[in-house]
Formats: sequence, C-alpha cells, structure tokens
Amino acid sequence: MRVFLLTVFSLTAPMVPAAAADISASSAGAAPNTEITIGRDWSGFYAGINGGWGQSHDNRSVIGVGTAADYDGNGGTVGGQVGYRWQMDGWVSGLEGQGNWADLSGSSDNLLVPGGIVRSKTKAFGLFTGQVGYAWNDFLVYVKGGAAITRRNYQFLAPGGVLASETGVKTRFGGTVGVGTEYALSQNWSLGVEYNRIFETERDVSFTVPKGPSVQGFKTGGDTDLVLARLNYKF
Repeated sequence: MRVFLLTVFSLTAPMVPAAAADISASSAGAAPNTEITIGRDWSGFYAGINGGWGQSHDNRSVIGVGTAADYDGNGGTVGGQVGYRWQMDGWVSGLEGQGNWADLSGSSDNLLVPGGIVRSKTKAFGLFTGQVGYAWNDFLVYVKGGAAITRRNYQFLAPGGVLASETGVKTRFGGTVGVGTEYALSQNWSLGVEYNRIFETERDVSFTVPKGPSVQGFKTGGDTDLVLARLNYKF
C-alpha cells in the first residue's frame, strides 16, 4: 500500500505546476474587460422650437431736416428651425433655416412734430444660415452667418391721432451673424442657447395718410438683437 501511494504521488506531482502555468498563461492572454463609451453623434437632420427676447432699433429721420426719433422696440419671439449637420472628428458644420413670429414694438415722441408719436413693430423674421463649430462629446459650440428677412411696420401718429403708415412692401432683406452652444440630453434631444444679430440698413420710404397724400423723404430702419433658447430633436 505504501509503495502504491508513493507511485501515485510521483506521477501526479509534476502535473500541478503545469496546470498552474496553463491557468496563469490563460489569464495573462485574456483581453481586459473594458466598457466602450459612445459619444454624441451630431450628424443628421434635426428640427426644433425656439423662444426668447429681441430688441429692434429704429432710427427715423427726414432727409435734409433731421432725426424724428431714435429708440428701441422690445418684446418676445417664438418659432422653429430645421437643419442638417455633418461631423468630422470634433468639427461640426451645417445648414439651417429658421422662422419666427415676433412682437418687438416700441414708440417715441416725434422730435420734429410736438405732440406726435413715432412707433414701429417687428412682426416676423427668418434666418437662413450656415454654421461651423466644435463638439466635445455632449457639448457643441458654433458660429453662424447668412441671410435674414424681417417684416416690420413703421408709423407716424400726428397730434390729432391721424395715422400715417409706410407705403409699399414692409419686408426687408439683410444679413445675420450669431453664436450658440448646445448640450446633448440624449442621442436625439439637445438643449441650447443662441445669440443673433440681424443687420438691417436704413432705407428711403414714404408714408401715406389715410385718404390723404403720400409724403416722401423719410429714412427708417435699424439692427435687431436676439437671445433665444432652443430645443432640437435629431432624427
């Protein structure tokens, strides 16, 4: 019996280090258990809503005479946007169209007509822009620029309450620049804030009194500043 046990031990002992070596080699060759994190992909079509505050400047003057009023019209705005973005590494570029209803209104005393009032109101605007920015995973910062279209109404009120409104088309074209940032709430939803400036040069206009003559020789217009919060959904 003693001889049998010694024989078994001598045969199995060399196998223990070999098995341990096999286990060690297997553990060393195994790939580490790492979790891959997929960042935000900003490429693709998106659409969303926006809302915020704006301020439109109005400089009203009579050619050859002087300034009738110089003031700001303030108020709220709400609208929507749709666009497409391309991402290459961290760089993101895109195209976007935006349309808003607005109520940016203001008034001032007529400096040339005592007792008279000058007033204006921005009713709507549209922005057609390109943008370029850089993304740090869930954060995107960008600049934008392009064309703008505004719908504004200009009026004079005489001391007796007689209203003189601008004659002709009240839609004006100009340029716009802006800057914004967005944060990805998920792979589809993002929340952002944006600043835009619309450049609207002064232009020659005429005003018409109801059932009266058309009076020419005026200049109207001014730039608009916008601060907007935006919510986008990427398809």
